[in-house]
Amino acid sequence: MITTIIDQSLGLEFPIFQGGMAWVADASLAAGVSNAGGLGIIAAMNSNGEQLREEIKKCKDLTDKPFGVNIMLMSPFADEVADVVVEEGITVVTTGAGNPGKYMEKWLAAGIKVIPVVPSVALAKRMEKLGAFALIAEGGESGGHVGELTTMALVPQIVDAVNIPVIAAGGIADGRQLAAAFMLGAVGVQVGTRFLVAKECTIAQAYKDKVLKAKDIDSVVTGKRLGHPVRSIRNQFTRAYAKAEYDSTAVSDEELEKMAAGVLRLAAREGDVKNGCVLAGQVASMVTREQTAREIITEMFGEAEAVLNGATKWVK
Repeated sequence: MITTIIDQSLGLEFPIFQGGMAWVADASLAAGVSNAGGLGIIAAMNSNGEQLREEIKKCKDLTDKPFGVNIMLMSPFADEVADVVVEEGITVVTTGAGNPGKYMEKWLAAGIKVIPVVPSVALAKRMEKLGAFALIAEGGESGGHVGELTTMALVPQIVDAVNIPVIAAGGIADGRQLAAAFMLGAVGVQVGTRFLVAKECTIAQAYKDKVLKAKDIDSVVTGKRLGHPVRSIRNQFTRAYAKAEYDSTAVSDEELEKMAAGVLRLAAREGDVKNGCVLAGQVASMVTREQTAREIITEMFGEAEAVLNGATKWVK
């Protein structure tokens, strides 16, 4: 059985995190993954403090296992949710879209293990100095907000640059990719796209079906013009947005921002996968069926163990 400092330190069965995906990672999914032996994560997104507190309470009703919260630091409610995770006894916080420095002293004093998502070596070193317990090195293959480096290039460089545990993310959906992450020096993985079709995931069925029908070249990155590139599955929205993005003479930055407002919720919660944004990584085409979180995790780790033990094929 694969075991590392990540599952041992956090009280998990497997060294695997579920990604903190906005409008996706709610109490149901987080509890499902935690009950399955991984670390479920609630996405704070742009929730205010009380909204996050309610979601945390729901999760506590659904599991007695450890779970975490992902805090998007550019949220206008970041200060509020930074206090809520302390008050609610959250043990793991992952962060993105900013620098968690202003909250680190408070979180560390509360015994929270802070694990930032990083897209570069420079940011990884900075987070280590701030007292991060571990880092999530996320490559540009992932869904949602992405950096420039691929997982294959990013993970070993961060592993070599820091002295704290590194968790690999981006482009991980089966046991081969999980095994590769360990070979690159990671001691755990964070998975997002495959959990989109977990039975515990409460997004609209149309969103799940879009992921299940995706082909290998169906993902696209938009938003580079505004400095916030995002990977999602091609649809009517991405085509219209891409056209506007590369026509700066006709469409202002402000108009471009308005085009993207609320589109993730439209897809994830209302099921409009034509006009909404269907966030998913490049491995969407490898996700072929709905499963429970337990089935997803045990299948991935069973495959990984077979690969690491020298098998070239396995029976699914």
